[in-house]
Amino acid sequence: MKRPACLWLLRHAQPMIAQGVCYGRLDVPADPGQTLQAAMRFAAQMPQGALLRYSPLQRCEQLALALQASEADLVCDPRLQEMDFGQWEGMAWRDIGKSQVDAWAQDLYGVAPGGGESLGGMLQRVAAALRESWLHDSQQGQRDVVWVTHAGVARCVQWLLHYGQAQPTSADWTLPAPAYGGWQQLPWQMHAAALQALG
Repeated sequence: MKRPACLWLLRHAQPMIAQGVCYGRLDVPADPGQTLQAAMRFAAQMPQGALLRYSPLQRCEQLALALQASEADLVCDPRLQEMDFGQWEGMAWRDIGKSQVDAWAQDLYGVAPGGGESLGGMLQRVAAALRESWLHDSQQGQRDVVWVTHAGVARCVQWLLHYGQAQPTSADWTLPAPAYGGWQQLPWQMHAAALQALG
């Protein structure tokens, strides 16, 4: 029996940055050895003829380029970037004012942390990328598509597929994400109704 075509959400390998530092749009590289290991693991699963979209941040680009040998079509897509934390980028979380973090947590959808990007804005751009991948890349579920991306984007995809345009609160935002170098496999047709509802 033929396996159904899927959207594969592949997360970059461990970034080379100290623990406890806020990074989203901050362009830090991933560990080269772990990137190669992740590429080898995923290449063994990656379907032939898949289209591959990747975030332009170098920790994702490294993994996408390592997978290029599998002959996938390769597209750089800025919509697959992690959330922009604005002035918080590169700061230790402990050095960011508690009142600022609390204000963000109270309105996760609307507040832009550090003056960067709100979750609402991020959901909109991920929804646009998801619509394009569904309608054009996958030909409405007929082709495998791989996104080399980030934890935040993976959570946005899950939210959009399960809750559509609803506005999440902090209490809602507990969706799992792949581990570094790991992936999620989402059959297109299982989520066809939700994808069509995105417009």
